[in-house]
Amino acid sequence: MTRVAAVDCGTNSIRLLVADVDPATGELVDLDRRMTIVRLGQGVDRTGRLAPEALERTFAACREYAAVIKEHGARKVRFVATSASRDAENRDEFVRGVFDILGVEPEVISGDQEAEYSFTGATKELAGDGEYLVVDIGGGSTEFVVGGERVRAARSVDIGCVRMSERHIRHDPPSAEEVTAIRADVEAALDLAEETVPIREPRTLVGLAGSVTTVAAIELGLEQYDSAAIHRSRISYERVKEVTETLLSATHDERAAIPAMHPGRVDVIGAGALVLQSIMERTGAAEVVVSEHDILDGIAFAMALGDG
Repeated sequence: MTRVAAVDCGTNSIRLLVADVDPATGELVDLDRRMTIVRLGQGVDRTGRLAPEALERTFAACREYAAVIKEHGARKVRFVATSASRDAENRDEFVRGVFDILGVEPEVISGDQEAEYSFTGATKELAGDGEYLVVDIGGGSTEFVVGGERVRAARSVDIGCVRMSERHIRHDPPSAEEVTAIRADVEAALDLAEETVPIREPRTLVGLAGSVTTVAAIELGLEQYDSAAIHRSRISYERVKEVTETLLSATHDERAAIPAMHPGRVDVIGAGALVLQSIMERTGAAEVVVSEHDILDGIAFAMALGDG
């Protein structure tokens, strides 16, 4: 077993996985898996820069993660940064801060790299015939990946829950016009994705990240967030549509009162759920298989195999 630490820093959250990985069998044993909402992408769509307060929230989480990594004695550490830091003019400030705390430079990976890691993490344990469509709905972007034993096609498009919320939502709950504007952006992005990824071909849709897992938690009626109950659950299109409509018609306080809702997702979950619903409508998926295993697991496997 190789003990590794993987950090994934996205637009809305930063996450850590410390795990023992067996490169020969592909077995991965979690030692510590945690998530912190830092909203690194706050205002990036509008200003093109990472806000000072967003950087400080992120660095505070990094200091906490550094202590966890040291406690577990991980032999390899890798920090991957995604959409928000790809877009920001001042990303060098972000890189320096992370290096000072964790001793590794964040890799600002491409959307295609992000997609491949997400696909590996999500599908390595799934046994099935044919190909999967894996969708990773993040804060700033959504990745679409089609593949079976290996990735066949991938595309990243700019329709994350934070980006869509900041760009379009001005009312609470959002107005019909605001919802229509989000839908228009999502449909245009799906058109782009379909130029290179055959998203309608696979029979199995696998959904990743906080928007998808939160929709699953609501549908399952969980009194608190439960990864074990959510992982590999199957949510029908009809129920995704009902949950989405409920979220988009609810006020901030009503969304915050949902038992399994993380406080950091209250303002962006409606847009994230709408992205999922729109994907299911475009692909004709009758259900989504929800996975708690994603880019973190893919990065951990790559490190254990010596690819990262």
